[in-house]
Amino acid sequence: MRKTLSCVILSLILVMVLAPLAMAAAAPAAAPGAPVDYTKAIVIGCSLIAVGIAMGFGTIGTGIGMGNGLSGATNAVGRNPEAQGKILLTMMVGLAMIESLAIYALVIALIVLYANPLIKFIGM
Repeated sequence: MRKTLSCVILSLILVMVLAPLAMAAAAPAAAPGAPVDYTKAIVIGCSLIAVGIAMGFGTIGTGIGMGNGLSGATNAVGRNPEAQGKILLTMMVGLAMIESLAIYALVIALIVLYANPLIKFIGM
């Protein structure tokens, strides 16, 4: 077991050290003093910040909504244990609707990350 673990760790280290060398491409040297266009880097950086904010607010909102829904359902079952089946069914449908909001935020985040319309708009 110990030997296998050490082999795995060694192979991971070798991959991390040698991968940049294998993937390196010869970049054309820019002329000294030539202006550099940072437009694509700025758009990608702003996109990453936007994705973080969208996912953060999307999951915070759904987390608060789910917490309130579960709190109300447990209080209702505590007051009326005979209605547990109906309360559970209604709670599950409500939680599925709330969770869909987080999934929509994830879809928008993936679109911004991988099919960024801004990068295509500026022609890069």
